[in-house]
Amino acid sequence: MAYINLLPWREEALKAKQKQFLTILSAACICAFALIVMINLYFQARVDGQISRNQFLKNEIQQLDIQIAEIKTLNEKKAALQKRIDVVEQLQRSRNVGTQVLDEIAKIIPNGIYITRLSKQGNIIEIMGKSESNNHLANMIRAIELSDLFTDATPESITSDDDSPKLLSNFTMKVKIRGLVADAEARLVITSNGAGK
Repeated sequence: MAYINLLPWREEALKAKQKQFLTILSAACICAFALIVMINLYFQARVDGQISRNQFLKNEIQQLDIQIAEIKTLNEKKAALQKRIDVVEQLQRSRNVGTQVLDEIAKIIPNGIYITRLSKQGNIIEIMGKSESNNHLANMIRAIELSDLFTDATPESITSDDDSPKLLSNFTMKVKIRGLVADAEARLVITSNGAGK
């Protein structure tokens, strides 16, 4: 006798195929999701690493900025200290300047010039005197310019005195002492730097 299958086998085969398709689709979705999560974690790790490197660099730059500010402050203090040292050295060199000035004036004054008054203000000496002729005065100016101690001889006035029997001319001249700091300027530099300690 022939065997006849009366069960709905086509529907069952279709359901089995659908179930198999859904299983494969679910597995593919899970694999794709897992792959997306792994890629996301990988790039997130790289971003976090870059952020941490950027933060490290930012911290190092801040420390370098602090060190640069300290170096700048130290350079300013060094410059101020060097300025004070220079002023003290110049004052030390010029402490016996009175003797040097008188000795140098005795060397540069030619015959025919008579000094009546000397006054010093800072590093400027004002010389007042009498001259027998303008040639003697010109010789004195040349001697001042050749001097190691004096510079910038500037005659301010030359007047003749008609009442004098020898016809002497009165003159006033200013001379700068070479390499000497003005006293007021030196005091100002020392005081201002001393106040900044």
